[in-house]
Amino acid sequence: MDGQTQSRANAAETVQSYSIRRGAGLDGLERIARPRTALGPRDVRVRMRAVALNYRDLMVARGDSGAFDRAIVPASDGAGEVIEIGADVDRFQVGDRVTGSFFPDWIDGAPTAQTLARGLGGSVDGVLAEEVVLDENAWVAMPAHLDFIEAATLPCAAVTAWNALFQAAPSNAGDSVLLLGTGGLSIWALQLAKAAGLRVLITSSDDRKLERARALGADGTINYRRTPEWDAEALRLTDGRGVDRVLEVGGPDTLSRSIAAARMGGTIAIIGRLTGTSNVAFDPVALFSGAKHLAGVMVGSRAMAEDLARFVEAHRIKPVIDTVFDFAHAREAYAYLETAQHFGKVVIEI
Repeated sequence: MDGQTQSRANAAETVQSYSIRRGAGLDGLERIARPRTALGPRDVRVRMRAVALNYRDLMVARGDSGAFDRAIVPASDGAGEVIEIGADVDRFQVGDRVTGSFFPDWIDGAPTAQTLARGLGGSVDGVLAEEVVLDENAWVAMPAHLDFIEAATLPCAAVTAWNALFQAAPSNAGDSVLLLGTGGLSIWALQLAKAAGLRVLITSSDDRKLERARALGADGTINYRRTPEWDAEALRLTDGRGVDRVLEVGGPDTLSRSIAAARMGGTIAIIGRLTGTSNVAFDPVALFSGAKHLAGVMVGSRAMAEDLARFVEAHRIKPVIDTVFDFAHAREAYAYLETAQHFGKVVIEI
């Protein structure tokens, strides 16, 4: 075998991927060649075509999320094409277009410590790679009308929004929801809520982003920089009643206002922690005197992802894509996400 042939053979045995060291920051994100993963009898090999980033990916880079003592492949959200299946696989065929499931072991039902133990791009390898091999149960069929870049936004942001809107507590047409900010999750929630007939209020510090949110159907907008008491404005916009649901992505610095903005008997879905590092401080009287509910939302199961995919396809929803970076510029994609300038999703095309 000559040198050129040997080089091609070696390349076929490796795949390009990114590696991240927890807490190393963006400088810890490196492109590497990894050995090609052997295929087990129930495994599906997917040629990844696009990966969408989430705020959680920045938290992993900073060391704020999860705990692992080795470098891992980052990112949880990706879409691609099945290129090989194990001998016992019956859920997918070569050529199928799929997305990953954030928690590969959470298929259906209530979450448990076991089903939440492995999260892609956190405690185990994620999807920022040319190829990914996972058990057949960890993949979900893409909505037929979406391309790979669009479908890559589904596994974390869209499933979390779906869970918070429709699983954490029932929602009915005409109910109101308050969304904080205009990041990928909030914009997905806006699109899903409007398709389901909900009334949506949304906040931002940028009037241009609020204008874009209105174009997507937002019924009321609040600039929280000009109106720091945005909970009072949410009450005003609902004639003093309060919203049926708040999707709380802020954390310690916003929780008390989210509780205040909810109606009596309303639900505050706790999703993220974008602000504050101190302990959460709020008056529990605001909860029990208003019979309000806090609901923790941890992405969702594969069954939720499948329900979401059917809903998105039925309503022909197209996610909002802010910027697409190529695979060679993954670090630039992370850096752009960190600026918080985006409206919708930041995606890396492979």
